[in-house]
Amino acid sequence: MLYFTRWKAAAIVLTALIVCLFAVPNFVSPQTVATWPKWAQRHLVLGLDLQGGSHILLEVDANAVRKEKLETTRDDVRRVLRDARIGYTGLAIRGNSVEVRIREEASAGQALTKLRELSVPLGGLLGGSGQRNLDISSDGTLIRLTVTDAAMLERIRQSVDQSMQIIERRVNELGTVEPLIQRQGNDRILVQVPGLQDPSRLKELLGKTAKLDFRMVDVTNQVEQAVQGRVPSEDDLLYSASQPKTPYLVEKRVLVSGGDLTDAQPGFDQRTNEPIVSFRFNTSGARKFAQVTQENVGKPFAIVLDNEVISAPVIREPIIGGSGQISGSFTPQSANDLAILLRAGALPAPLTIIEERTVGPGLGADSIAKGKMSAYVGAALVVIFMLVTYGLFGLFANIAVAVNVAMIFGVLSLLNATLTLPGIAGIVLTVGIAVDSNVLIYERIREEVRAGRSPINALDAGFARALATILDSNITTFIAAAVLFYIGTGPVRGFAVTLGIGILTTVFTAFTVTRLIVATWVRWRRPQRVPI
Repeated sequence: MLYFTRWKAAAIVLTALIVCLFAVPNFVSPQTVATWPKWAQRHLVLGLDLQGGSHILLEVDANAVRKEKLETTRDDVRRVLRDARIGYTGLAIRGNSVEVRIREEASAGQALTKLRELSVPLGGLLGGSGQRNLDISSDGTLIRLTVTDAAMLERIRQSVDQSMQIIERRVNELGTVEPLIQRQGNDRILVQVPGLQDPSRLKELLGKTAKLDFRMVDVTNQVEQAVQGRVPSEDDLLYSASQPKTPYLVEKRVLVSGGDLTDAQPGFDQRTNEPIVSFRFNTSGARKFAQVTQENVGKPFAIVLDNEVISAPVIREPIIGGSGQISGSFTPQSANDLAILLRAGALPAPLTIIEERTVGPGLGADSIAKGKMSAYVGAALVVIFMLVTYGLFGLFANIAVAVNVAMIFGVLSLLNATLTLPGIAGIVLTVGIAVDSNVLIYERIREEVRAGRSPINALDAGFARALATILDSNITTFIAAAVLFYIGTGPVRGFAVTLGIGILTTVFTAFTVTRLIVATWVRWRRPQRVPI
């Protein structure tokens, strides 16, 4: 156990050195680190509880999801019956169901058969239980399609998943570092952005659905009559986003949707020097946009964002290049925010802010100071205890523990991990676990000395026979850390990550670094007794 070849000793030293070097950027000024290569710029990111920031809890609007699901079902019923050339009437949404009445009783059976094709098993884990997205029943010529509770929960879950991806893209566009975005419960999303002290802009970005549509303005009907309540069935009465609110009568038919956008960038109009947002469509969107502008030269069309008209220009000439610009009462920041929203995409459902907290940097600084103090006191007590109890071998153990802590910071930096107060607690706990491994080895060596073994044999047997005990204790702790990481959220997972990494580095340092130091000392001093 005490014999190391040169290659093995060099590999151990190089491994420990390289991992420890990854921790160096945390102790160098950001300006200096910025001049280093990209691969060397990895560092720890302080969490919300250490550097302050914004904490927002969002809830997906379940009613909007339900409405969208029912409207989609209604449109599917209309499409199926039209394709089958089956006459119907009274297609409407009532409660959680879509109802339709077939005109001819002879066609009711065929209609029921066609509509049952819309009822499909739910995917994922629910698929095996036989649950379906729709319950379909009929009463003569009346057919009722009811959205099941399981389908609604699945749709809400999908909306949360999609919203998390879009929120992450929007937050990353702000230039913040390491935002925390995670699900809470079935319909809530937690967003934590360290370092962001003013959450108003973040709230504005996250609160907008950013559903962009291009529609024609209806110039054949009077908007004044629509304002009085006589809105044509094929139109929507919308208002401008800017003050004063101007009414527009806009066709319901969407010509081009925001889903066809590939890019959006803020800029300035070369003629008026006003802030604008330039956009570009994909191939399909460019083709549809070109066709619309060719057919409607001289007519106004509306650019609608979240049911508000942000611009209603007149089509002067066909736009066939697949790009255009949105102008309005923009400021440079509002133009930039709109570009961020369009690039990130539209949320599948509105989000409601149900909790908001701003953590000031003073609390973070206080937390850091207390965390440092606890770490310093704990480390000092451990160092003193090991020196008093084991003398020279206590010094060897302290060196190994120092390497262990440096390797933990190196691994965390390599992963660009976020360090929180629970993470600091995990590191402090790891120091105790690392010392415990050395204590087991040294006590085993003492027992071998008392049994009459020679110094070399006692040292060798101490390391060999303590291995199983140390592995057992660390493996069980690692399993506990893995369970905490799997079922925990937020700070609990941060604690589990640092604890798990600390256990791995502890096993490495106890059986390689400490053993290498002891072996080097034995080869150098040729001791006649073990100074423990």
